Amino acid sequence: MTTPLVLSDDTITLLGRLADTLDARRPTAEMLEPIRLARALVLAEQLHPNNPEAAFDAEQDLLAAAPHVRPGQTRGEYAALLRLLAQGVSQ
Repeated sequence: MTTPLVLSDDTITLLGRLADTLDARRPTAEMLEPIRLARALVLAEQLHPNNPEAAFDAEQDLLAAAPHVRPGQTRGEYAALLRLLAQGVSQ
């Protein structure tokens, strides 16, 4: 996995928000790649509702920082991984 050396404040915020969302809704269900992609878009647009360029940049940075989903990985497991990444722990 390749992670940016320095995560922006937006990326750290979005990693946490994505993790919170996954933990709050069906944490034992399987995590799917389309969920990662969709939530990144929604969360970035919520963070920058009046600035499409900033939302796009935040989405792309989040997708670069959040690894692809592994087969069989639960939403809760993925959320824990995102929190570690937000804290600066890399894989």
